[in-house]
Amino acid sequence: MSESDSKKRKAMHPMLVLAVVVVLCALATYIIPAGQYTETVNDSTGGVIIDTDSFRYIERTPVTVTGLFTSFTLGLQNSSDVVFFLLIIGGMFGIINGTGALNASIANTMKKIKGKEFIIVPILMIIFGCGATFCGNFEELLVFVPIVLSCCITAGFDSLMAVGIIFLSAAVGYAGGITNAFTVGTAQTIAGLPMFSGMGFRAVLFTVLMIVTIGYVLWYGSQIKKNPKLSGAYIYDKEENQDKKLNLEIVPPLKGRQVCVIVVFIIGIVFAVLGVVVRGYYVDELTAIFLVIGIIAGLLGGLLPSDICRYFVKGAKEMLLPAFMIGLASGGVMLLENANVLDTVLHSAAGLLEGTYDYILACGMFIFHAMFNVVVPSGSVQANYTMPLMTALADSAGITRQTAVLAYQLGDAFTNVLAPTGGEILAALAICKVPFGKWVRFLLPIFLIWVLISLVFIVVAVKIGFGPF
Repeated sequence: MSESDSKKRKAMHPMLVLAVVVVLCALATYIIPAGQYTETVNDSTGGVIIDTDSFRYIERTPVTVTGLFTSFTLGLQNSSDVVFFLLIIGGMFGIINGTGALNASIANTMKKIKGKEFIIVPILMIIFGCGATFCGNFEELLVFVPIVLSCCITAGFDSLMAVGIIFLSAAVGYAGGITNAFTVGTAQTIAGLPMFSGMGFRAVLFTVLMIVTIGYVLWYGSQIKKNPKLSGAYIYDKEENQDKKLNLEIVPPLKGRQVCVIVVFIIGIVFAVLGVVVRGYYVDELTAIFLVIGIIAGLLGGLLPSDICRYFVKGAKEMLLPAFMIGLASGGVMLLENANVLDTVLHSAAGLLEGTYDYILACGMFIFHAMFNVVVPSGSVQANYTMPLMTALADSAGITRQTAVLAYQLGDAFTNVLAPTGGEILAALAICKVPFGKWVRFLLPIFLIWVLISLVFIVVAVKIGFGPF
């Protein structure tokens, strides 16, 4: 057995990682008592929130063996919008790749910036970060993984850097949350704060985090360029992603049909972004847009209808593993929800935080949300769960509600790219064919820096009475 085969066999398959997580979730239902808050509907957001004084213990309903194995199909059903979004993305790229336009355009671009490849890092990271901080983009960014992966492999970087360029930027964008309606907007509404108030403070936070994160990715890229074997993904890129590396020595100019395909792709992406910002488009609408992009691009690229179908299926197959992992992750979270243990966890955490001093409470809120985000990866759902209690704790400790929202948004952001339960990061890694453990090693240094910066900003928020209240 070769050294590369040995390393690949030692790496845990991403689906096995999630399977372990699901089993742990099932075991937790036998350990954690079942409890329940009374839920009410928030008239402002339409979301379900909890009555902070209504907690009670109820009869335990642990996961059965049947429930454990049906969680996979239930998880797929629960996250079907994202699952089919991924399959359509794969199909669209399959069609575009079938025209040869995407590889040709990337090759021409990379040839023009040869020797200056690092320039693409801050440009892309700022774009992705702004999409997250202003529009709440996250799952949607999976569409760019194949493109950025090809750019990074061709430029002499690695697949970990490709995922980092996209999803480290998204995490920073969520942490800043300048006008993120899904997280900050929901939390501020529940807390009774003016929508998007405190924007200036959050803009500074976003800028600091983005500068530091870009610096980290550039430093990492420079190390990999000098010595590719330093990459945790070296073996995997060598055996799985070599076809993504484009030959820049022989780069034919784009043909007329290929130019038309790229124009359609760009117009479609712009239309999708405008739809998200102006019309509130989400996964269903975006899925339809990408499907139309694929069909039109295929026809303009000279493909016959049968060829379009064939390339679509071929591309969708590439997304099967990421799609399955999204469903598996969702199933694990559903086990905890259905067993009524999440309310108990929330009630216990509130009890630990109650009575602490202002600085300790604010930092404790951040740590709690970072941990709670592992089991409730949806930002808006988490806000409805936690903000009624956190608002009450903030009022009792004399810190502003805006500070409580800040602690929530920071806690919600960073574990999105660390914990496997959200599914999106594992989906991106599956597209790049890199094990989760290698990603954690890549992520850990910047993650710790993020935590330190967050704690500093939270302490400053308490000190200045970050408001309006």
